[in-house]
Amino acid sequence: MKQFVIFGMGKFGESIATSLYNMGHEVLAVDKDQERVQDISDKVTHAVQIDAADENTLKAIGVRNFDVAVVAIGQDIQSSILITLLCKEAGVKYVLAKAQNELHSKLLYKIGADKVVFPERDMGMRVAYSLVSTNILDYIQLTPGYQLIELAAIDAWENRSLKDLDIRAKYGVSVLAIKQGDKINISPSGGDVIRRGDILVVLGSTQDIERFQEKSNARSKRK
Repeated sequence: MKQFVIFGMGKFGESIATSLYNMGHEVLAVDKDQERVQDISDKVTHAVQIDAADENTLKAIGVRNFDVAVVAIGQDIQSSILITLLCKEAGVKYVLAKAQNELHSKLLYKIGADKVVFPERDMGMRVAYSLVSTNILDYIQLTPGYQLIELAAIDAWENRSLKDLDIRAKYGVSVLAIKQGDKINISPSGGDVIRRGDILVVLGSTQDIERFQEKSNARSKRK
């Protein structure tokens, strides 16, 4: 069981806090809005109403004792940066922070954030992919230049091996795993055959993933 401190009880922060608590972890929810603190208080281990952008206040709540800090503050960029910095200086081993834009992200990384996320942007891209593609099931932006996607095998791939499809050579993307019902093949070889209902986990650059998605979607429509 890990100890988490979550700063900012907006939709993003609240979702993380309640999910971690439901997983059995200790969670301290922090916000300067008393109403938000009251709303979350019975859904986490502890909830406090403080202005976290203050070094003495963070010391008072024992922030250095937490395994992970999540800075889920987006709109107040100054507070986001300051809290991230103070958490790292206090000795928190892992700090995840929410960013509004690329500049905000760069600043967060420069002051020590271990991971920066763009929840609104990433969700928007997931929705966009679902609207233009018939077979993409999930999408993760690993870095600004690389993506990981899950996609359902199209009819044109059925009963064909990875070697026969030659996906890496044609599109520059790698098939990292194949989900077959409840089983997952985490190291597929060229001889593995795609079956109806299979789900492929594919890694590649943004450009190559988009090209691969367009081609597979086009082939799916022709069937």
